[in-house]
Amino acid sequence: MVTLQEIKKPIEKELRDFEPYFRKSLRSDVPLLGTILNYIYRTRGKQLRPVFVFLSARLFGEPKEDALLAACSVELLHTASLVHDDVVDDSFERRGLLSVKALWQNKLAVLVGDYILSKGLILQLEKKRYGFLHLISRAVQDMSEGEILQIKKSRNLDMNADTYFEIIRKKTASLIATSMAIGASSVTSDEDLVEKMYRIGQDAGIAFQIKDDIFDYLDKGFIGKPTGNDIQEKKITLPLLHLLNQSSLPEKLRILRLVKSKNKKSEAVGKLVEKVVASGGIEYSTQKMIHFRDKAIAGLLEFPENEARNALISLMHYITERNK
Repeated sequence: MVTLQEIKKPIEKELRDFEPYFRKSLRSDVPLLGTILNYIYRTRGKQLRPVFVFLSARLFGEPKEDALLAACSVELLHTASLVHDDVVDDSFERRGLLSVKALWQNKLAVLVGDYILSKGLILQLEKKRYGFLHLISRAVQDMSEGEILQIKKSRNLDMNADTYFEIIRKKTASLIATSMAIGASSVTSDEDLVEKMYRIGQDAGIAFQIKDDIFDYLDKGFIGKPTGNDIQEKKITLPLLHLLNQSSLPEKLRILRLVKSKNKKSEAVGKLVEKVVASGGIEYSTQKMIHFRDKAIAGLLEFPENEARNALISLMHYITERNK
């Protein structure tokens, strides 16, 4: 598998320029807010979305300051959504470290998430990039709707495949789609190209989320012992959905009772994980993931070959073959 560092080579300069640009956007003169923002900056992840932005820009031209603004806008939205997600999910950890929610409690976490989101919107308004504002606003709407739909389905446990794909399309794929669309929009005014990149990113984002859902059922050797976290959080994802669709009505009701139970025993969750694996849930989900990945790649192959297109295709493989 091609490494992420190799994928980043065509946009090394853009990523170097991005660091101080993004760091500046996460500053505040309010001491407590500045402390929290600095913590968020120091504990951030791989920043895959800016990579999608810059490669998508380079696919159609030479990335300039507008591409920096586009990447920063996407990363600020992503950062704000993670802070809010930890409040919604009552999560005390983020990437193995204490979350903002854990360190500063819910009220401050919500307000900090709002502040980060507003910083991105203000940047777009200051630069009069109203097309960016439209794309980012659509992503905020989709992500909110996807989260609310997931909460509703977690309470009722009446998930089906169509609803599952609608949730991940809105909650996760919309931001990767926006990353590719806004990257293209930073160098071209062709709305058809921008929308095509959005659709390609949507397929890539669906594949990305299915991979994350598979991780919850993987055995040690990849990311450690299967966690069953999704089951603990009453989330019915594609591997479990596959088992449910294969189960008799009495067995399906038993599984749903376990998922709905507030006091799940780790042994019972472990056995359910084993059932999901034995049912072929991992293989089924992997096939679906590859379908969406290959659909995204097919869309990219319609563009002329260049270094950026090759890197984007490698990135599609990376997000579906990664080990964490």
